[in-house]
Formats: sequence, C-alpha cells, structure tokens
Amino acid sequence: TRAVHLQSDKTIITDAPIDNQGKGEAFSPTDMVASALGSCILTIMGIAAESRGIDIRGTRTEVTKVMKDNPRKISQIIIHIFFPLSLSTKNQTILEKSAFSCPVHHSLHQNVVKNIYFHYPGS
Repeated sequence: TRAVHLQSDKTIITDAPIDNQGKGEAFSPTDMVASALGSCILTIMGIAAESRGIDIRGTRTEVTKVMKDNPRKISQIIIHIFFPLSLSTKNQTILEKSAFSCPVHHSLHQNVVKNIYFHYPGS
C-alpha cells in the first residue's frame, strides 16, 4: 500500500510480511504500529527533555513486535531505549514518566503487552 501525508506530501509504503502472503519488501502495517509506539515515546520524551533543558541527543530505540495467531494480531511490543549520555535520577524519572504518557501507548488495546526498558550508560 501507499499512504501519502497530505501536509508534507511524504509517502509511506507498506507490504505484508513473507509469513503472511507478502513479499516483505517494506514495513508491514503491524510493523508500523510497533514503530509508532517507539517513535511516539521518543517524541514525548524529547518534548519533556527540551522543556527542562535535558540533553537526550542520540537516544535511540530498538523495537520488537511479537505476533500471535487465531486471530492474527500483535500480542507484545518490546522497546529498549538507549540513552548515550548520563542523566540524574530525577531526569531519568521525568523521562520514564513521559514515555508512559505517549498517546500511542494509551491507544493500543490493553491486551497488547508493552514492555519498555530504559538503558543508561553504566547501568
């Protein structure tokens, strides 16, 4: 499929995964859901960090999606967040709380297990 964002004219292409009759040539729609959670968390943490002068440049996520059958659906999303810079305990708490306020996190069904792990230098 091809989705065009009207405001920016950017295009996203999706394809079904190989294990579900696709070619696996692009993100699947369920990949996009899992990726959206990771992106949303980083965005909300970035907003919280910027408003408080906390430097989180270079922070990245690794997202894993777990599927189940009958019905085929996302059963779990695992997100590891890696911070390259040391942060105070107070700032860690601020960022972790902001991560869990992400609108995508709140929009996903409660049966989708969302495991979010925070990794700080030296931990």
